[in-house]
Amino acid sequence: MTNLTDALHIPDTQSGRDERRLPIQRVGVKDVRYPLTLRVAGVAQPTTAQWDLDVALPADAKGTHMSRFVAWLDTLEAPLDATTLRAQLARMLELLGAQEGRIEAWFDFFLRKRAPVSGVQSLLDYRGRWIAETRDGRTQVWSEVGVPVKSLCPCSKEIADYGAHNQRSRVTIRVEQLQPIEWHEQVRFAEDAASSEIWPLLKRADEKWITERAYENPKFVEDIVRDVALRLNADARVGRYSVDVENIESIHNHSAYARIERA
Repeated sequence: MTNLTDALHIPDTQSGRDERRLPIQRVGVKDVRYPLTLRVAGVAQPTTAQWDLDVALPADAKGTHMSRFVAWLDTLEAPLDATTLRAQLARMLELLGAQEGRIEAWFDFFLRKRAPVSGVQSLLDYRGRWIAETRDGRTQVWSEVGVPVKSLCPCSKEIADYGAHNQRSRVTIRVEQLQPIEWHEQVRFAEDAASSEIWPLLKRADEKWITERAYENPKFVEDIVRDVALRLNADARVGRYSVDVENIESIHNHSAYARIERA
């Protein structure tokens, strides 16, 4: 079958040669919203992702084929995990005729949680991100989660006669996956390090349990970030990583923040 573009004799300017002798490290498309299927806790979970896709362009190439990025997205059907993401990045580079390139995708995913006392179930949303990049013949895959948790101030507990101030915290963990790590496992790194994890649906007995759990387990922002990092240091599947913790303070109009990274 004759290609329609060829049949109409439409010139392909992007495939021309450039004489400025300047390679481009990253060229592609940004903020493309397109469906994505993840595997979360062993179950395929459809979601919508915001994609940034790019490749490296040689000095003598005029331009890349922007439409092929979306064409590549449209072929994604199987649930995406670290292993399939590597394979799909290789396929994207082949489609674009490139040696180097990068995929980033931001999305929400959900885990079903059971309340600690009543056992009522509900879904809690988390922020996820895939990053895959091929440079100098090496492919790296990173996964990132944003996890909401609860923290209680040790100083406030020590000095106050009545209770202690609490805040919601956000733990962001980005890890280089040397071996596959499931999304729910990465979430647990954060939730286990907090004063308490949180749930969307609770009964009064659950509220009592969480309040007392946090009171018995006070954490500064420095405590949370260090405890997460210790867990990551002990996991052979984790290469480089960064951990960011933000305590959205309840007695200040600013946040407390801490970061640990392993390069």
